[in-house]
Amino acid sequence: MAQHDLLEKLEGLRLRFLEVSEQITNPEVIADTKRYVKLNKEYSELEKVVEVRNEFENTLKNIESTKEMLKEETDPEMKEMAKMELDELEAKLPVMEEEIKVLLIPADPQDSKNAVLEIRAGTGGDEASIFAGELARLYTKYCQDKGWRVEITNSNEGTSGGYKEVVMNVTGSGVYGILKYESGVHRVQRVPQTETQGRVHTSAATVAVLPEAEEFDIELKTEDIRKDTYCASGPGGQSVNTTYSAIRLTHIPSGIVVTCQDQKSQLKNLDKAMAELRTRLYNLEYQKYLDEISSQRKTMVSSGDRSAKIRTYNYPQGRVTDHRINLTLYNLPAIMDGDIQQIIDKLIVEENAERLKASEM
Repeated sequence: MAQHDLLEKLEGLRLRFLEVSEQITNPEVIADTKRYVKLNKEYSELEKVVEVRNEFENTLKNIESTKEMLKEETDPEMKEMAKMELDELEAKLPVMEEEIKVLLIPADPQDSKNAVLEIRAGTGGDEASIFAGELARLYTKYCQDKGWRVEITNSNEGTSGGYKEVVMNVTGSGVYGILKYESGVHRVQRVPQTETQGRVHTSAATVAVLPEAEEFDIELKTEDIRKDTYCASGPGGQSVNTTYSAIRLTHIPSGIVVTCQDQKSQLKNLDKAMAELRTRLYNLEYQKYLDEISSQRKTMVSSGDRSAKIRTYNYPQGRVTDHRINLTLYNLPAIMDGDIQQIIDKLIVEENAERLKASEM
């Protein structure tokens, strides 16, 4: 794509940005929550594009003025300085052009959403539950380092520690767009604590990341929901174990069941269960889109295809391998402590390359 074409495309987005900037200050728009939220998201996305556009335009202008200066300058030293500056500016252009091309590909509208993160122990008995617990700690640490809020909404502990299943709500900026790469089967190879012969076993845990549905994404009818209350189990003393604070919601048309028992208040548990139910219903539709793109992009695993092995954590060799991009790192302790940004960055680069190729075709 020629520089002129790029500028032309960016100009259209700049004009849209000005239009959106004006609209979000309009009292009528502010009063319409659904529209206001949508426009605010568009505003923050377009703001990035406009910043890059301005930098690109300034770089092109500086190249022109430096070329003019080279033609007119007679002082050899000044000429040399101008030549160095021109080389620097021209080297920046291809990098900026690639960045712009990626920005011009429409973003997945789900990327800016919060996420529901589910971790389930797979094959491997107690060892799989222990590993699921370690993954829960890994993601909690990673999310906290990003400044995101993590809340466990439902959990079922393993008999020797960890979790048979844990569901977490992650709230922050652009959560789903980053965590979505973690969906799939995570495999661990090591000598379990319960193993007496010192043999290496392979166990697995499944991770599913769902974009959280906002209140206006899904309309829930009261008559479609059956609500049951029961006593929460697990730690928490009398107040948790003897009051009917836990909530189970069954969505009759789809058969989806959600439970929430982490709060002492029945109302708080109900709010959280409703939010999770909306998310699960929303994801039934979103699943069709996921299935479609996962067949085209190796970086994405459809959450419907939860049998897809995405990563192996090998303790004897201290290595972690991401099978989608054939990336192997030898820093397993740091990764288990939440340091997964390097892997996610490489997956994002790979996905952007795939999206760019698809858009050019």
